[in-house]
Amino acid sequence: MASKNKFEDHCWKDVVPPEDLKLYETYVRDTMIGPNAAVLAIDLYNVVYRGGPHSPYELEEKYPNSCGIYAHQAIAPTQAVLAAARAAGVPIIFCTKDVAANNRPADATSTKRRQTTPGADDYDIYHAFEVQKNDIVIRKQRASIFEGTPLKSHLAILGIRSLIVLGEATSGCVRASVVEGFSAGYQVSVVEECTFDRAQLTHKMNLFDMHHKYADVMHVEEVLDHLRQL
Repeated sequence: MASKNKFEDHCWKDVVPPEDLKLYETYVRDTMIGPNAAVLAIDLYNVVYRGGPHSPYELEEKYPNSCGIYAHQAIAPTQAVLAAARAAGVPIIFCTKDVAANNRPADATSTKRRQTTPGADDYDIYHAFEVQKNDIVIRKQRASIFEGTPLKSHLAILGIRSLIVLGEATSGCVRASVVEGFSAGYQVSVVEECTFDRAQLTHKMNLFDMHHKYADVMHVEEVLDHLRQL
């Protein structure tokens, strides 16, 4: 069993009060990446990197979908995980928004946020994460990568039992995918340094909640060590 200090040694330490950590002690456990894993790279598309590595507050008026500095800080660790996964033969599954014409009724949206007309390449995978020949790209209409997509079939064909999740937004499509993955019986791990959101408090509290209830939030070096040993 992991010590409480190690289990809670994550980015939420500065926002979760000790009395709340006490309430959540029943969740303390050893964290792990399960067997036969695949990487789920959630919504690493162009629009969240628009405007460069600046505060989302500064970018909001011109780039209302950008995660700014938080997206850019996650690029290098995400590249490292993807490279290690490929070296280990671990499948990588990207997802992005389905923007095909006539693909859904008007109210079928991933969240209740006001919708904007997408630019031509807004939902292409960002250039820092070049999709390679053996990678899979799923286009989804809802928040979760599972909802209304062939993901479960793909995972069954590949013999996948565990998921390593990274991407954005922590509070939205990452969380929805994690909860559905856990509910479907997969061992789910989330890479802390490779996930991000537009607001840090939202990011931290959603990682905290997922870590205790549905997933093992792990540091990128732990994930890289695991992949290198495969």
